[in-house]
Amino acid sequence: MTEAPSPATPAIRPGFGRLALYLLLGFAAGLPFYMFNAVLLLRLAKHGVDIVTVGFFAWVALLPTFKFAWAPLLDKYDVPGFGRFWGKRRGWIMLSQLGIFLSTVAMAFTSSDANLQVTALFAVLLAFWTTTLEVAADAWRIELAPTAEQQGPMVAANLWGYRSAMVAAGSGAIYIAAKSDWTTAYLVIAAAAFLPFPILACMRPDAGHGGGRATALVTGILASAVVLAGSLVITAVVGWTLLTAMGSVGLDNPDIVKYWVFAVALLPFVALGAAVPWIRRLPANHRLLTSSGLAPYLNVAWRYGLVVIPILLFVSVYRMGDVMALTLSHPLFNALGYSLEAIAVADGAVALLSSMLGVALGGWLAAKAPMGWALVIGAVMSAFSNWIFAWLAYQAPGGPVWFSLLGVQVTAGDFDLYLAMALDQFGHGFEGAVFVVYLSMLVNPRFPGTQYALLSGLAFLIPRLLAGLSGVFQKAIGYDGFFIMAGTMSVAALIFVPFIVRAKARPDEVTA
Repeated sequence: MTEAPSPATPAIRPGFGRLALYLLLGFAAGLPFYMFNAVLLLRLAKHGVDIVTVGFFAWVALLPTFKFAWAPLLDKYDVPGFGRFWGKRRGWIMLSQLGIFLSTVAMAFTSSDANLQVTALFAVLLAFWTTTLEVAADAWRIELAPTAEQQGPMVAANLWGYRSAMVAAGSGAIYIAAKSDWTTAYLVIAAAAFLPFPILACMRPDAGHGGGRATALVTGILASAVVLAGSLVITAVVGWTLLTAMGSVGLDNPDIVKYWVFAVALLPFVALGAAVPWIRRLPANHRLLTSSGLAPYLNVAWRYGLVVIPILLFVSVYRMGDVMALTLSHPLFNALGYSLEAIAVADGAVALLSSMLGVALGGWLAAKAPMGWALVIGAVMSAFSNWIFAWLAYQAPGGPVWFSLLGVQVTAGDFDLYLAMALDQFGHGFEGAVFVVYLSMLVNPRFPGTQYALLSGLAFLIPRLLAGLSGVFQKAIGYDGFFIMAGTMSVAALIFVPFIVRAKARPDEVTA
């Protein structure tokens, strides 16, 4: 039977349904992110992998930084089958869901970490499909809610889902691993992360699309199988090539690689600084700004001019504390001797409640207060969220039992862990909500997916590059020095606030 909505009928109307959907999409993206990041790093630490190597695995999370490289594909092309019925954005989300599910299952059946290259392969694939899901969902969100007032509630809902998923992945997966094994933990998360797929498949067609639902679903799954198999082969070949090249030039030596990391981190800003004056002089209707593949990227510099440099420097440092804390917080818990059960409680109710409160207040403040003040408060909270872990590094589990939480007896030492996690999650939840609204307001509605991918990707370039050296830093200055350094970096972002709050986008008179 053919289903075709009126072009005026939106696939999802404003209101509770839209917020619930983005709560769910945030949940679906947050689950796998934790599984190739914090949970994986804890898993490696439990298997006795050296802290420097554990730190290098944090570079898997660097992949989302470069999502702008494939984001234009999501703006330009539909996924065969899925796109015909559900439209471009939902089609890519559904393909990504399949990729996330299969990659997580593969990580489940290689959870012994006997071969770290295989572990890295499936972690990278999981990171790729998780990032692709975020790109598609972000683009759809910006299209659905073009103003700050509309963005605030949707961002809060999305981050509630994302932070809740991080809690579910951290607390749930770690608790399951403690009671069973890592394979079971990853399989449970794979099933939970797949939840949006059947819900999206049951939704009405996108405006202007239609046809048979069953035909679109079968065709989409078959096309996805081809894409997923191709991504596996490409990732394996590229990964093997990169590892071979790095070893041949000595980049497997931490003392050498850290200099390359700093050089790569600075390269985009040097290149952009040299190109901005030329880009700024281009007329608004120039081909490079309208029809070329570079148009979404060049448009950012064209609209903001030289002030784009402090903007990008600001966003590149602003989330430093969040990324660094996520990298070594769980190895710190393990080094201090906390049990998997205690870590699961910290990642569970403690993190969930404090994170959701932080996200709610951050989203509200970003919608109601001047953006400059909201960003300043977020940076300070991010700094304290790291400094609390520097204090925790001098605490220890055990001591007298104070009370029971969720059936678990809480000792004085356990309470220190829960307090640190509560402050960390509240601060980073608040900071994250403010940051997403700020980035969304920088985007040109003509290029929502690609420009948001570019800005949010560059925002994490320096933090995630440095996160890969976390183990190197920890060995040199200890856990306390590491978290003091990370928090200070977040505060350092405030020197750019006077420049970015005055930034005004150049009017873009070109119509799509």
